[in-house]
Amino acid sequence: MSHKSALHTFLEGVRDEVPLLLAVIPFGVIYGIVALEAGLTKLQAQSMSYIVFGGSSQFVASKLIAEAVPASLIVLTVAVVNLRHMLYSASVAPYVQDLPFRWKALLAYLLTDEAYAVVINYYQRQEEHRYSHWYFLGAGLILWITWQMSTAAGIFMGKVLPPSWPLDFFLPLTFIAIVVPF
Repeated sequence: MSHKSALHTFLEGVRDEVPLLLAVIPFGVIYGIVALEAGLTKLQAQSMSYIVFGGSSQFVASKLIAEAVPASLIVLTVAVVNLRHMLYSASVAPYVQDLPFRWKALLAYLLTDEAYAVVINYYQRQEEHRYSHWYFLGAGLILWITWQMSTAAGIFMGKVLPPSWPLDFFLPLTFIAIVVPF
């Protein structure tokens, strides 16, 4: 049996998420640029990152906003794009079922593709889950912070990036970075 502390387990989650952040950073920067090009204000673009916290959904929503699609259709589309999170939730549910509601709500908010890839791998290889929610929190929180900062970088510095940079190349890198560890 392991005698890890909550802090140690949290830091393990942070550490294990870091390699995926290399692909998340350009993805967030690109989102910040695309959101402004779609007509969102800087505040709206950053707020979408706080509220939605889902890159694919944010890209889709931004494109639909640019096309002046009705809000109800945007919400429906974002919900469909995020249906995969129901599968993620079902997969991690046995590991978090005994947690208080506040923990479940926080971890549900932090559950993204990149966090799920790291967290489910951790859960499946651990025998003892006493502090595993701290691992989840570490992985999800460092991802959230990175996403917010990279979105802000795209919003505030996107116009200074050379147009010749192939930013679209970085989008598939996020998903490659998720799959490679498996």
